[in-house]
Amino acid sequence: MTQPIRIAVTGAGGQIGYALIFRIASGGLFGPDQPVALRLLEITPVLPSLNGTLMELEDCAFPLLADVVATDKAETAFEGADWVVLVGGLPRKEGMSRADLIRANGPIFTGQGRAINAAAGPNVRIATIANPCNTNCLIAKSHAPKVPADRWFAMTRLDQNRAAAQLAKKAGVPVSQVTCMTIWGNHSDTQYPDYKNTRINGRP
Repeated sequence: MTQPIRIAVTGAGGQIGYALIFRIASGGLFGPDQPVALRLLEITPVLPSLNGTLMELEDCAFPLLADVVATDKAETAFEGADWVVLVGGLPRKEGMSRADLIRANGPIFTGQGRAINAAAGPNVRIATIANPCNTNCLIAKSHAPKVPADRWFAMTRLDQNRAAAQLAKKAGVPVSQVTCMTIWGNHSDTQYPDYKNTRINGRP
């Protein structure tokens, strides 16, 4: 029998984490033949709310879900992890600058990077979702020297989609014809849409 992939999800009690958990458990991420073991990380005050999620997962009886554990300890969540999905982070509030957001989230991703370094599996891969995701990814990576640089990913998909949609509109084509769009930097004035390798209907 195929061994389960161990996947840690931070911010598991939030809306994105909640939606993601069920997609993973149902085979939507790793396919219909790959068992998964979930490790759900939340801050202590939110942890009781995960009990309902655990019951829902149990009710779904996903055949691929081998095991699920909820915890407020990062090293417990990341122990032996094959994948870590960093969803949790402080959201930007009214009147908060992006610099304020980075200052607020910096300690979170510093701690999570150290926990990944200490506890994750030897082939772990990390996807950072929480914004500003490129900076958060870099902060975590900087505190996990054991994990090679090519194992870290930052999901700037919304910005990539926006750039592709604007280019498609300008070119008068469906957005499905725009491929190989690249985004550098973070949101707002530090972001750089790179069209160098972009193709429209397969053409430069």
